[in-house]
Amino acid sequence: MYIDLNTDLGESFGNYKIGNDEAIIPLITSANIACGMHAGDFNVLNKTIELCKKHGTGIGAHPGYSDIQGFGRRNIDMSPLEVENLVTYQLGAIDAFCKKHSVKLNHVKPHGALYNATSGNEQLSQAIVNAIYNFNPELKVIGISGGTLVKVAQEKGMSVINEVFADRNYTDEGTLVSRKEAHAMIHDQQEAVEHVLRMVRDKKVKTETGKLIDLEADSICVHGDGPEALAFVKAIIEALNEDGINIQTI
Repeated sequence: MYIDLNTDLGESFGNYKIGNDEAIIPLITSANIACGMHAGDFNVLNKTIELCKKHGTGIGAHPGYSDIQGFGRRNIDMSPLEVENLVTYQLGAIDAFCKKHSVKLNHVKPHGALYNATSGNEQLSQAIVNAIYNFNPELKVIGISGGTLVKVAQEKGMSVINEVFADRNYTDEGTLVSRKEAHAMIHDQQEAVEHVLRMVRDKKVKTETGKLIDLEADSICVHGDGPEALAFVKAIIEALNEDGINIQTI
């Protein structure tokens, strides 16, 4: 039994530092790297890919809305074609740095509001999948487990990764609790570990109301900008290893 462990990284901007990329990248198997629209810049993008190459970490694009101030967590009204072009633009940016460092792009995971907006929205999901497919049909698509984005990518014949979240609570519908809610995030380390083991080992998640619902887990995400991120990653790796679950890039 194995699982991928991913983190959203490369989110610093100029003199503003977010996250602890240098410490986290050696521990994880996949990195979702900001492409300069919701976070990150060309220098950060270059450095993050250098670090991933050094440690053999799978490299993924993390395209988001053009919203530096809101960190890509605010919805922006865009047409499907605009979204397709938005994602294409960001894939081009990260792929240029991948070519510079002679590494390959492995996967694509939309960020923040763009990621959440795909839930139940086939038109938006199709726009994102079209951008990825037309850029490189071999790229894997990461989406929330069993969600619309994953289903649309599968219908397109693409490889998909069902993602679960170590530090987020779930609704009864299997979506993430909105960040506007006080209980959206999991801050307790032991709770996060139990949450992960249940999803990976039992293929179930306990929702905000206490229900247990089914889900597929191919990759676990820990948000790199959270203050507990490094401690969570270390604790999750230890718990998975103790449970006989291998961690590897998918």
